[in-house]
Amino acid sequence: MPFKFMHRTLIMVSAIMLFTQCDVIKDLMTEPTGSKSTSSGTTKPPSSREQRLNDREVQLREDIVSYAKKQLGKRYKYAGRTPKQGFDCSGFTYYVMSNFDIRLSPSSREQENEGRPVDVSNAKTGDLIFFRRSKKGAVFHVALVVSNTKEGLTVIHSTSRGVVVDNISRSSYWKPKISTARDVVSG
Repeated sequence: MPFKFMHRTLIMVSAIMLFTQCDVIKDLMTEPTGSKSTSSGTTKPPSSREQRLNDREVQLREDIVSYAKKQLGKRYKYAGRTPKQGFDCSGFTYYVMSNFDIRLSPSSREQENEGRPVDVSNAKTGDLIFFRRSKKGAVFHVALVVSNTKEGLTVIHSTSRGVVVDNISRSSYWKPKISTARDVVSG
């Protein structure tokens, strides 16, 4: 008799654990984007205010890139900060961001310390990407993220070819020089 009782108890405990486990997995698979964990471990969707702020930021980031693309083809000019003069890399990011009341230094080395750091793999539209010739070398270039997808990291920047869009993940020149990323839009 005790064996039967233990066997039934074991089956019931196993069944409870199995069903509880499935709910946890189901919850993880259906967690809404932008949800936040609570202290109890459950998740809740963002409030309507948080969602509106997120939507506004996404729109701002897209507007920044759209505005930057209006400068495609503008010539390169060392220390240039206007479409009429032409742009160097940091003058370009300085000019674009200033149109959205985002104040940056006109130097790529200084811009690398502005905003907040983000992992390059998580860089979003509107973030800045910085380049070095070596790990310990100084920043020598900055670009504005257009997109970061499975196809690669696409940026718009002012180069010796003028203002252009490049997939730097596929570039034998730019890819090894990618160093850091900064969020100057939300940070």
